[in-house]
Amino acid sequence: MLRTIFTIGLFALLGLFALKIVFGILGGLFGVFFVLLGFAIKIAIVGGAVYLVIRIVSPGTARRLREKFSGNAIV
Repeated sequence: MLRTIFTIGLFALLGLFALKIVFGILGGLFGVFFVLLGFAIKIAIVGGAVYLVIRIVSPGTARRLREKFSGNAIV
């Protein structure tokens, strides 16, 4: 009976150790993903603000940029 209790405890500790390793690796990957996602969102916000300023100041330039990046430009 004592052997069974120790065996169950050993398997529980091994399971906790395995979960810590698995979620530690996945947590690191998700952390990197969210950092990159946050960086991409910041770049999109800054790019949108710059485009808005260009659109207000120089509508012709904004039109050329829109055509260039939308794929409708005539080459």
